[in-house]
Amino acid sequence: MPWFYEQKDAISRSEIEQMCQRLLDEARERLKCDLLKRVLLLPPDITRAHSGAGWMTETLYKMLGPDCDVHVIPTLGQHVPHTEADNKWMFGSIPEERIHAHDWRDGCTRLGVIPASMVKESTNGAADWEIPVDLNTMTVTEPWDLIINIGHVVPHEVLGFANHNKNYFIGLGGKDTICASHIAAGCYGIENNLGNLITPLRACYNWAEKEFLGNLPHVYLQVTMQRDAENKLVHSGVYVGDDLETYLMAAKRSRSQNITIFDKPIKKIVAVMQADEFRATWVANKAVYRTRMAMADGGELLIIAPGVERFGEQKDVDVLIRKYGYCGSPKVLELYRDNADLQELAHGAAHLMHGSSEGRFTIRYAPGGLTKAEVEQVNFQYADLQETLARYNPETMKEGFNTMPDGEEVFFISTPSAGLWASRDKFSE
Repeated sequence: MPWFYEQKDAISRSEIEQMCQRLLDEARERLKCDLLKRVLLLPPDITRAHSGAGWMTETLYKMLGPDCDVHVIPTLGQHVPHTEADNKWMFGSIPEERIHAHDWRDGCTRLGVIPASMVKESTNGAADWEIPVDLNTMTVTEPWDLIINIGHVVPHEVLGFANHNKNYFIGLGGKDTICASHIAAGCYGIENNLGNLITPLRACYNWAEKEFLGNLPHVYLQVTMQRDAENKLVHSGVYVGDDLETYLMAAKRSRSQNITIFDKPIKKIVAVMQADEFRATWVANKAVYRTRMAMADGGELLIIAPGVERFGEQKDVDVLIRKYGYCGSPKVLELYRDNADLQELAHGAAHLMHGSSEGRFTIRYAPGGLTKAEVEQVNFQYADLQETLARYNPETMKEGFNTMPDGEEVFFISTPSAGLWASRDKFSE
């Protein structure tokens, strides 16, 4: 059971700050430790800044005080490390030297493997390889009095819902772990993962947490969010604990609040990916993942992405995306079998599968830093950013259905990463 939790329509920042203090008090009591001397904080990266995880991390840092040796590792996975400006924007007054970039290639230690037989059984045979468990060396080898894993539980394309032990196995995972995990989830099917409490990969991670992380003195601080009467994102749940039930309570809350079901598919969706959070299609494609089950055949998803300037988070992955493009799952799997570069960066192959419409609908990008030729090279369609902003102004569009002056009806989503949208027939499948 959770250590404690709170659920209501809106939870204020001051209330969450009080719960941060309660977390530290209960941790000291449970650990029988009057003074926490060395603490590690594991927040998400900047792509989840809207969740408030940054100021929660800063709050805990301040509460632990100058006598505690506190360190922060944003759970980047293979995303681009934060700049000093990013860290200041997200984590406020935490000194830069206390924030460490996760190195997914050379900064991990192998703890073991998730057996191939378990992967095969959990995916119903869609994947049949072992998943190495390589995790951030600083996290798993250095002595910590307490590790606080901070994050937002929201529908997710690989694990059903984000956060909990995803922050370890993906956010702090090594290259082999990330690659083997993502291609397994890709082969199982993105639409079989979205919005499910326990996906095959989540089941594997739950086993691995018990097997390999049982010695860590850790606790999860998880939040859920929903839209209030004014369509603003507010916190609706806080869940603190160190067990699976803590995750399940949060995921059930998210499932009830963050999934929008339509009676029939939507012909056109306009989605905005904020410039200060999303700079590559690798992360901006959350607009694709979270709406694909709502899109009508022959429809159009228009993504306004003023910050997008590249495709991959890493240079070699960017090259991979430019080379093969979002060409559909059957084609990607065919290419994966025959091309060493896709096999070497298997998470990139999975990303190409997740980001394709499978030919069902048009994905049109209005990026701030990519040309028409670059966008079309990866099998997306292009829209001019300024022309798109003039027609679909995020400042004046309302969340949900909008009728444009010429009669065009569109469904507007200001924060696709905060939810999941699906037609009833697709979600029930």
